[in-house]
Amino acid sequence: MSQAMNQATTTATDQTSLAQDTFTVGSRTFSSRLLVGTGKYKDMTETGTAIAASAAEIVTVAIRRTNIGQNKDEPNLLDVISPDKYTILPNTAGCYDAESAVRTCKLARELLGGHNLVKLEVLGDEKSLYPNIMETLKAAKVLVDDGFEVMVYTSDDPIVAQELESMGCVAIMPLGSLIGSGLGLLNRHTLSLIIENAKVPVLVDAGVGTASDAAIAMELGCDGVLMNSAIANAQNPVLMAQAMKHAIWAGREAFLAGRMPMRQMAQASSPQTGYFFQ
Repeated sequence: MSQAMNQATTTATDQTSLAQDTFTVGSRTFSSRLLVGTGKYKDMTETGTAIAASAAEIVTVAIRRTNIGQNKDEPNLLDVISPDKYTILPNTAGCYDAESAVRTCKLARELLGGHNLVKLEVLGDEKSLYPNIMETLKAAKVLVDDGFEVMVYTSDDPIVAQELESMGCVAIMPLGSLIGSGLGLLNRHTLSLIIENAKVPVLVDAGVGTASDAAIAMELGCDGVLMNSAIANAQNPVLMAQAMKHAIWAGREAFLAGRMPMRQMAQASSPQTGYFFQ
């Protein structure tokens, strides 16, 4: 068998293996661990092309900023990301209190024919876009009690994460760094604590800037990564979407493989005993 055929066979085997490595959010199961947003692209054509290149199955949509049918005379985003192909994840971006976040989720459920999987984010201020935890907790309780499956954007606080899980949120989504900053994962230790204690999926949400950030999140043991700016703001969004797809795969496989121990001193790769020539 030629080298090219060997590589093709290996790639096909790897993709099949990754496709079988599913994760479950609420009542839904997915193969792709990359979740993508729809904002900041130059047009809808680029949006659709980049999302297709990412191989994402979950696509998040800001209901307060995007038309998915509420404005009949405007272009509809669902024309390029069909609900028949993707799981649409309505989010409450732009909400600064629990009441508006709950209202936005209810609007999304109505527009999407009873769809109950939502991404909750309640922001604290316009400058940092840091989550308002008190309002987030309040909104999460109302939504869970109303039958929503809530994936929740939150700070990288292990205690808050446990509280959100205990009230019934189906996924915890701590920030890696500030939304749209591209600074990567600034506090891997607290993310690891959240992952270690959680019984629901943990997905890094916000701060990813490039493929290595996504790979690191997966190597830590995250179940997935959600991103928008890192792809949409790249010089070549479609190529970056492909890079992120491969980064998620690589990071996940590295986590499953188990990394070598870190050591303070060198250790030779080749044996220290055996052949010796003077």
